[in-house]
This record gives sequence, structure tokens and C-alpha cells, in this order.
Amino acid sequence: MSKTRKDQPAAKRMEEKFGLFQQQQGIKFNDHKLLMKAFTHSSYVNEHRRKPYEDNERLEFLGDAVLELTVSHYLFERFPMMSEGEMTKLRAAIVCEPSLVIFANELNFGDLILLGKGEEQTGGRMRPALLADVFEAFIGALYLDQGVEPVRTILEKVVFPKVNTGAFSHVMDFKSQLQEFIQRNHSGALSYEILKEKGPAHNREFVSRVLLGEKELGTGSGRSKKEAEQHAAQKALEFLKNKPDSQQVKM
Repeated sequence: MSKTRKDQPAAKRMEEKFGLFQQQQGIKFNDHKLLMKAFTHSSYVNEHRRKPYEDNERLEFLGDAVLELTVSHYLFERFPMMSEGEMTKLRAAIVCEPSLVIFANELNFGDLILLGKGEEQTGGRMRPALLADVFEAFIGALYLDQGVEPVRTILEKVVFPKVNTGAFSHVMDFKSQLQEFIQRNHSGALSYEILKEKGPAHNREFVSRVLLGEKELGTGSGRSKKEAEQHAAQKALEFLKNKPDSQQVKM
């Protein structure tokens, strides 16, 4: 009986944590047990065999597939001029373990994980592979509980903005995309110019612009000339995509 009483405060604290998490994220699970399962590590289940706990491994499997689908859909819509190969590379960078850890930390998932004592003592709460698995499990649980739209809403908060601000620009070749678009739809040659350099040598910033003939299509900045040109090409693609008469751009 004493053990049951001892467990009650801990259970109450976890319930409050999950309640606050849902409130902060603007979601409310219909099945609270599903949410708990998403954050339950196998080490916790092993130490509580007399209780009906289930670990998050099956949810992780489902969440991995849901995450790939929703990210693929976003990239397909967001980058209409990106090739299949480039989308595959970009998706891989978004759903890889280091990226998932960043997303999980942004949502403070480390505070919510249910761990066994041994795993806790060896730093499991901040272990990258564990955090990545929990993020996938949470996505799987949210999908099961409410469908794909709430999943997209969460990704729009923590994932998609990073794509838009260039966090994955190292795998996105906007210059090649722009070149292919121009070759398909326009005549003339693209050129890049560095407009300015600013900041100290150890923290340099470059501003570049891309031109079609003499017409400026976009400007961008970066820590290197190459990065600035990539961002300028990205802006040019957005300009051409959103311009109603983009097929008629003249030099």
C-alpha cells in the first residue's frame, strides 16, 4: 500500500506535465494513454512489469512513416521546381536523427520521457537516438489520435520554418533549380553579383543578387559568397513561382 502512495505524487506530476505540454502546443489528445505511450521507453516498462505499460517502439515505427509522408507532401508543394532526387536528399536531411533531436529539444520532450532508473542514471533523457525515437513516436500517436492535419500543424511550428529559413540549405541546390527553370521557360543568361560585404573577418556577411540579363530576380545574404548566391537563387525561384506572368519575364 505504501508503494502505491509513493507512486501517486510522481504520477500526478507527470499528468500535470502532459497537461501543460498539450496546452502549450494547442492540442488535446482524445486518448491520454496513447500520449503517455509515445513517451514511454522500454526501460520504464521493464521496471514496471506489474502495471499495464507499453513502450513507444510500435508508435515510433508508425511515426517514421507519417513523418516521411507529411514532409514529402510539404516539399512537393513548397518547391515545385525541385527534382525528385533533390527532394529525396532534402527529406533525408529533415528526418535524420540530428534533425529530429533538434525538434524534440525545441518541444522539451526530454522532460516528458518515462525512463527506467538505469537509463535515467546514464543520461538517457538527453540521448540523441532516444529523443529522435520519441519524436517519431509522438508523431505516430498524434496521427492515430487525430489524423494527419494536427501532425501538419505541429510540423508547421517546429520543422517547416527551419526549411524556409535555410537550415537545410547545405542539401538544397537552388542555383541548379533556377538554371533549369530559366532554360525551360526563358532565354538569356543568369549571372550573380556580390552587392556588399559587411562585418568583421571572423563573422563576414555577403549580399548577392542574381540577374537574368540585366533584370534582377532576387537578392540573398549568407556567411559566404556561395551561401549568399544560393539564397538569392531561392528568392528568384519564389519570385518566378508567384509572378502571374512569370512565363513572360524579359531581360
